Amino acid sequence: MHPLLARLFAARGVQAVAELDDGLTQLLSPADLLGAQDAARLLADAIERQSRICVVADYDCDGATACAVALRGLRMLGAANVRYLVPDRVVDGYGLTPAIAERVHQLGTDVLVTVDNGIASVDGVARAKALGLTVIVTDHHLPAATLPAADAIVNPNQPACGFASKSIAGVGVMFYVLMALRAELRSRGAFEDASPPSGSNASHTLANAAEKRPQPRLDTLLPLVALGTVADVVKLDANNRRLVAQGLRRIRAGQMPPGLGALFSAASRRAAVASTFDFGFALGPRINAAGRLADMTIGIECLLTEDALRADELARQLDAINRERRDIESGMREHAMLLAEELFEAGEEPPPAVSVFDPDFHEGVVGIVASRIKDKLHRPTFVFAASSAPGHEHELKGSGRSIAGFHLRDALDLVAKRHPGVLIKFGGHAMAAGCTIAEEHFEVFERALAQVAQEWLDERTLTRQLETDGPLPAQFRRAETVDAINSQVWGQGFAPPTFSEEVEVVSQRLVGEKHLSLKLRHQGEMVDGIWFGHTEPLPAKVLLAYRLDINEWQGQRKLQFLVEGAQLTTG
Repeated sequence: MHPLLARLFAARGVQAVAELDDGLTQLLSPADLLGAQDAARLLADAIERQSRICVVADYDCDGATACAVALRGLRMLGAANVRYLVPDRVVDGYGLTPAIAERVHQLGTDVLVTVDNGIASVDGVARAKALGLTVIVTDHHLPAATLPAADAIVNPNQPACGFASKSIAGVGVMFYVLMALRAELRSRGAFEDASPPSGSNASHTLANAAEKRPQPRLDTLLPLVALGTVADVVKLDANNRRLVAQGLRRIRAGQMPPGLGALFSAASRRAAVASTFDFGFALGPRINAAGRLADMTIGIECLLTEDALRADELARQLDAINRERRDIESGMREHAMLLAEELFEAGEEPPPAVSVFDPDFHEGVVGIVASRIKDKLHRPTFVFAASSAPGHEHELKGSGRSIAGFHLRDALDLVAKRHPGVLIKFGGHAMAAGCTIAEEHFEVFERALAQVAQEWLDERTLTRQLETDGPLPAQFRRAETVDAINSQVWGQGFAPPTFSEEVEVVSQRLVGEKHLSLKLRHQGEMVDGIWFGHTEPLPAKVLLAYRLDINEWQGQRKLQFLVEGAQLTTG
């Protein structure tokens, strides 16, 4: 193994090279995922009966990719009548609501499958069941004390589930359900290249050879699984890294749906050298933009179509929506930051948690803005916007982002217990969560969240810290090192390499009015550096934290340092 990669993997807890085996045979078994077999049996019955199946998706990238994986996979496995419905962020809100259940029923649906939502949809599932629907919930969000009364629930975070990857994304859960479904169909003799086991139940066996079909290759869905996994910023544990690595391998080989290829082109990225960075900062935001500002069906259709021209048209639409999102976010971020900075005096520390609201905020981008404030102030942050849903004009929809050591969803749960009636609904993860409150309760919520943060966080957790991999040996300061690093899977919980050491700043200048271009002396040799979004000059010697990057210009590939942070040296 490359000696630098060996050092980097060891620092991230990898103890043996076997842990880095990303082969499909190393994936966790679907049999370990509670509810997957129940869901598989119900879906196999539905396929045999040619029942009408409707997938209810979430309106983010994880939900969109999960929906595309569900429809593609179910059709590959023989479902003749499968469609989808995605709620509108503004009108419908999140998850399977009773109103959504009604709409699904009106479509003539027999089986309702949720992807990336449903674990908190107690009322929505109850309504769907009352309407006579079979309901299968596939989700990965943390459950509340009461689970919905679905026919099957597949969620690694539900009680009694022993699945080792608690961080699997919604798209990953659906992929596992499809693997379980294929195994169930195989046991029933549905495929021409597989015979049912001896003693199988004849009533559940497709004995008619004319009905048999080739066993489908579900690994063709892995590029979508990889995109949704990275875009949802879930922890990249060993199983998630394998899913992402397998998806990247196929994308680099050109084996992907037309919509993914079109998105790479729209983002001016090269699929042949695709990385997790492309998923998180190029493709994911373009799909997410549809759910934030427009209609997520645009994103889902882009991932579903087999028509290259149609894919290109939809990808260009998503790119245009994303540009609009950036414009809205830019102005809103500046205003939200001003509101946040009004919460404390100049020179003082910010409050332990930050909550801001303005009537002009756009509810589609509150999560992004909360993330930007969290990054700058290093505080758990909620940003609220007025609801645009008819009949809910006096409600505020908030999205929060957190810092290490502060479980945001648990914090909301404590706020709800201490202040009954303030939170109309809430849900989410440790690092990201959402809630709805009445406008009149904003100040109560602001004080309550800050109080929880005051109790849970100490000076150390409230101090921004940048973990690094230490110095970069001079022999690895070359383009081949960057290629080796970029070929691996990095992300949440498996951080991309960041190095740190004292360097000499030879020269510096502003480029584009907001970026600092640097000439640095690193271990006696000159190297270029760039600090995006930073304008303050650096001293002649500084302790620098940086990542490695390649600057390509006129056919030349030159290594440069991407600066992440700087600290004055004591010497």
